[in-house]
Amino acid sequence: MTEQRMAKPTVTSADVARAAHVSQSAVSRTFTHGASVSEDTRRRVMQAAEELGYRPNALARSLISGKSGIIGVLVAYLDNQFYPGVIEMLSKALQAKGYRVLLFMTDQGDQDAVVEDMLQYQVEGVVMASAHLSSQLAQQCADNGIPVVLFNRYIATSPANSVTSDNLEGGRLVANFLADGGHERISYIAGFEDSSTNRDRESGFYKGLAERGMVCHSRGVGAYTQSGAAAAARELFASRTPPDAIFVANDHMAFAVMDVVRHELKLQVPEDVSIVGYDDVPQSSWQAYDLTSVRQPAGPMIEATIEILLEQINRKDVKRKAAVLPAELIVRSSAKKPKV
Repeated sequence: MTEQRMAKPTVTSADVARAAHVSQSAVSRTFTHGASVSEDTRRRVMQAAEELGYRPNALARSLISGKSGIIGVLVAYLDNQFYPGVIEMLSKALQAKGYRVLLFMTDQGDQDAVVEDMLQYQVEGVVMASAHLSSQLAQQCADNGIPVVLFNRYIATSPANSVTSDNLEGGRLVANFLADGGHERISYIAGFEDSSTNRDRESGFYKGLAERGMVCHSRGVGAYTQSGAAAAARELFASRTPPDAIFVANDHMAFAVMDVVRHELKLQVPEDVSIVGYDDVPQSSWQAYDLTSVRQPAGPMIEATIEILLEQINRKDVKRKAAVLPAELIVRSSAKKPKV
């Protein structure tokens, strides 16, 4: 006959309170981030909890308090090296504020459906990274006191908050830098045509070229994928008048363009063609690429995201905010430097 094991009884906060000779509310405060509790009470509660094997039930606490302490994060793709770093930094920063991140992955299809699923977990706020949602659902979230932040995106007609770098200025900086470097045939490889990041970077780029009396020599579309960027580069260089410089809408694509230029076309970077990216991901500084790129200030962007979320969660008042942070051109060896 198989011996049956008896289930270990669940230790409750009341058990801990009795063992520590404190109130049950004192136990609750001890395990609540930021709550006021004396050091003596904290020490006794933690000692009793360890001896009894107590673990606080976050789900039960959320039912009582009406606060889940969860921020939902929706990401459409992680291929771009910018986003894994952002998610790590965002998660750590929110944890320091007493919140936890619930990560959802999606594709470029029906992202509203994923957000609807996310809301079932009683999230207190939502961050959309490389993703977007309909204005209707964003308004529903606002009406229910759930702030939504579009990270590295914005939709002008949406009630959702947004945090971006100054993509217009970033594109302009690239155009002026390449023009000052003596380039005459400056091309552009776009990301997603309908994304705000691509629209603004391209618009700023054209503005900067116009300031120097120039126009874009040629254009390809990489759709923020390495395969798409590689195909666009091959097409640009199939021309009888190939570019002598290329601005690529992000670093993820720029790496693929550099690989095609150097290894397939056997051209020198920057002697034959200069290449500039956008984001300044860590790999941009690797010796293999040493890519000149526009740096997105990930740290300040995350700080702005959390500030918007917590302000609107605490006030229970969701009103659209848009934070635009300055971008900076980081000059490395993948592009000719302006002549002094």
